[in-house]
Amino acid sequence: MPEISVHYDTPWCTSGCSVASSCIPYSRRSQLYGSKATPTNITCVEKNLSVATSVISMTVGILSNSLAFFILLKSSKRMPLKSKAPFSVFATSLVVTDLLGHLVNGSVVIYVYSLHKHWETFDPHGRVCNLFGATLVFFGLSPLFLGSAMAIERCIGITKPFYHSTGLAFRHMNKLLSVIWILAALVAALPVMLSKSYRVQNSRSWCFYNLDEPDDWLDVFLPMLFALLGLLALLFSIVCNTVTSCSLLLSTMQRKRHSRGTSYHVEMICQLMAIMLVSCVCWGPLLVSRMTLGKSSDTLLFLVRIATWNQILDPWVYILLRKAVMKKFYLMLQRCCRPKSRKPMRWQHSFLRSSRDSKFGLLQQQNPL
Repeated sequence: MPEISVHYDTPWCTSGCSVASSCIPYSRRSQLYGSKATPTNITCVEKNLSVATSVISMTVGILSNSLAFFILLKSSKRMPLKSKAPFSVFATSLVVTDLLGHLVNGSVVIYVYSLHKHWETFDPHGRVCNLFGATLVFFGLSPLFLGSAMAIERCIGITKPFYHSTGLAFRHMNKLLSVIWILAALVAALPVMLSKSYRVQNSRSWCFYNLDEPDDWLDVFLPMLFALLGLLALLFSIVCNTVTSCSLLLSTMQRKRHSRGTSYHVEMICQLMAIMLVSCVCWGPLLVSRMTLGKSSDTLLFLVRIATWNQILDPWVYILLRKAVMKKFYLMLQRCCRPKSRKPMRWQHSFLRSSRDSKFGLLQQQNPL
């Protein structure tokens, strides 16, 4: 970075609701917070509203992921299929990762807002900013990688069941989980290792890569790497889920699987498709914007807020898309849509088979007279 001339090296003071003013040289501020970062004078009402929003978001995320964790833990104890065990391990890891993401990132956000976003006062050396940026990257990539791994595992389980039962043991799942988390951690720590610290963004409420004016090729490469890895994870999920769904459909139509086993496969596929859809909607715009490099700071902040909803919506996939919940929803929908004169239908576990045999019809077949 070129040396800044002396006449710019003047004190830069900030003020806020209740924090004393602090002054640091412009050149030091530019290195830590970016040349376009300016102090934000917010009122106490705006600060309290921002803190309240962050607290509500963090609380909802923690409660949702905790509920999903206990549901997955309970379902794993009465697991009917051995082939469902690896999927349950990945799903539980995804929920735990999202839970930790809310705890860590939410706590830092509340801390930043509580100090009126005066980074120069509480973080003169940029350590909190580096930690914040690294955790955002880590807890952003980890769910995408885990969703991709779940899609690949289900694709192997449906298309290559023999290899899945013999070649994918629990130790392999644990190793794969370790690789996923280590890869996400390396990408998150890469800017610090390359002496390209994370920067406070223009809204001064979060830290990320240097997105304003790239100083060198690393400032372009690091955001592109983040976006490319995220898009590749989404692409793998889309391809694997499509192959799995087509294979399951073909297999069921040929009646090669029993209805009981098929019902659990369908449950997992529905959950995977929902996770993929949530990830694409939440993370897709942000990742694509980093590839095009054509978004304003306000738009970027909005896209980041959308991406954070991925960790809130993920657990509701496991809460709502369970077989018991889908059965109740099916029966409720059936009562609303069918005429009152018709007898209630019986839920069956088979996929794309006749799951609507009325009790009246069954009685007539048994007693034709």
